[in-house]
Amino acid sequence: MQKKIIYLDRDGVINEDFGYVSQISNFKFVDGVFEACKSFIDLGYEIIVVTNQSGIARGYYSLEDFKTLTNFMLDEFRKQGINILKVYFCPHSPEVNCECRKPKDGMILQSLNDFSIDLKNSWLIGDKISDIECAKNGNIANKILIDEEKVSNSEFFVAKNLFDSLKYIKAKNEIQ
Repeated sequence: MQKKIIYLDRDGVINEDFGYVSQISNFKFVDGVFEACKSFIDLGYEIIVVTNQSGIARGYYSLEDFKTLTNFMLDEFRKQGINILKVYFCPHSPEVNCECRKPKDGMILQSLNDFSIDLKNSWLIGDKISDIECAKNGNIANKILIDEEKVSNSEFFVAKNLFDSLKYIKAKNEIQ
């Protein structure tokens, strides 16, 4: 059976984005993130994180720093009874023009190689238009932009935060 996935960007969606967050001491979970993720799981979704991490290529932090922070994040989710299926990341700077950096779909394609995923019933939630473009490029039908200013349109929904995004996902699940 194919998995329904909630693809989450990291910085600005899971944690507050202070710019190149690389240390546990600077990692602050956004309010409601654990409650939202528990609700996603209750609705039959699994969670994958897709995150651009150009700070590695720029030398702001090391791959080891990223892995340490990722393990901390995953442990905190596990303490809340939440399993993150996988974390995909792009360590490259934008100038490299790699296939894995959002808005390209490399991380989505890799997830499709690793798991049997139902993209039609999956969602991508991010806080930048490049996240929405990645969802489009990766054929993910449902997209949510976390933004206080923008309004929903025919291409994507807009939510104030991750917890607020639940209203769209619950409504779509009631229709099916």
